[in-house]
Amino acid sequence: MSKPSKEPLLHIATLGKTVGIKGDMKLHIKCDFPEQFQKNATFLINKKETISLSDVDLEKALVKINNLSNPEDCKKYTNAKLYTTYEQTRKECHLEEGENFWFDIEDCKVYENGILLGSVYEVERLTTHDYLSVKTDEKLVEQGFANSFLIPYISPFKVSIDIKKKIIIVNGAMDILEAS
Repeated sequence: MSKPSKEPLLHIATLGKTVGIKGDMKLHIKCDFPEQFQKNATFLINKKETISLSDVDLEKALVKINNLSNPEDCKKYTNAKLYTTYEQTRKECHLEEGENFWFDIEDCKVYENGILLGSVYEVERLTTHDYLSVKTDEKLVEQGFANSFLIPYISPFKVSIDIKKKIIIVNGAMDILEAS
């Protein structure tokens, strides 16, 4: 995810190499919402220029951009990052009850038994589970604990989350921190 100075942007995909002779390009999705990638969807690339998808095949992870059909014209977009805004993500991507966007979880304070363990630096997906990457609170670091640690973002570790207050209550995370 990238956060430029003006408006926060989310890196949601990267265009790969051209495939075939009709201008198709490989699409490497970096988010949980493939429904964003539809015909005529527009994205920022390289944080300033926009492109539109003129054709999308999610099964094959292929797209055509800006109605380009010549692989030579498409090559300039190889490795281009596709970005969207937080606002657009909230509008187009629907969450189930109890789900949260990763960008809402970042910067939340993490508590266990009333003790501040730290704050979420980022959410990482390792294999099939999400993990909170926590920057340990300075008071705990001064006591000799690790500067950072990972907490599985599943039960029984995740007890509750209040996005508005930016607080996550966990269970068993102190044991993970002590072992880190």
